[in-house]
Amino acid sequence: MPKYQFQAEVRPQFLPDQSDPEAGVYSFAYTITITNVGEATAQLIARHWIICDAHGHVEEVKGLGVVGQQPLLRPGEAFQYTSGCRLRTASGSMHGSYFCVAEDGEQFTSPIGMFVLEAMGPHTPQQPHGGRVLH
Repeated sequence: MPKYQFQAEVRPQFLPDQSDPEAGVYSFAYTITITNVGEATAQLIARHWIICDAHGHVEEVKGLGVVGQQPLLRPGEAFQYTSGCRLRTASGSMHGSYFCVAEDGEQFTSPIGMFVLEAMGPHTPQQPHGGRVLH
């Protein structure tokens, strides 16, 4: 087991009630469970996301913590949160990383694997509901 490592499990979901396909607005939520799978207690300090839509538009998002928190996780502990994003297209993807600091002061980055955002509704009949996580 690595000394410093967080693991992120993502469950994306399309939000049809908050979307307007005719206006090019597709809203998604994603629930992330972050688990400290390392040997050292560590704190999530910042996030970095790269969000891409089906037209190749890329948006980068950086900020402190997640949903206003910077969770401190002991080995084996988990933290779950839900956030969201909007795309201009019915599908896209996200990936990124968390910047973390262990109790001993060691800094490390934990990757967040790419996951797919896909809409389904009356204006997007070819799209499956929900999203796929790419491993």
